[in-house]
Amino acid sequence: MSAGELACIYSILMLHNDGIAITAEKINTILKVAGVTVESYWPRLFAKLAQNKSTDDLVLNVGAAGGAAVAVSATAAGGAVEAAAPAAEAKKEEAKEESDDDMGFSLFD
Repeated sequence: MSAGELACIYSILMLHNDGIAITAEKINTILKVAGVTVESYWPRLFAKLAQNKSTDDLVLNVGAAGGAAVAVSATAAGGAVEAAAPAAEAKKEEAKEESDDDMGFSLFD
């Protein structure tokens, strides 16, 4: 994500927080005061997004889709997740055996 896109997002959040209607002109004003230069189309695109979608819904549902996919895959896997846990512990033990301490030399010798 570019700095211009982030600046537009922050502008929308500031306007929304203050209860001000979100327009491209107001986004441009905030960007100008902040000294951020962006492509001319970004404020219009973000203003159109803010007018078509509820900003509250966008903010509150940022990570909702990711959590649902994990929950579905975990329940679908069922016992496979439990069976994989002992294998992971065995790999950790093998990694400890291959440390430099067993070779008889260290970094500072």
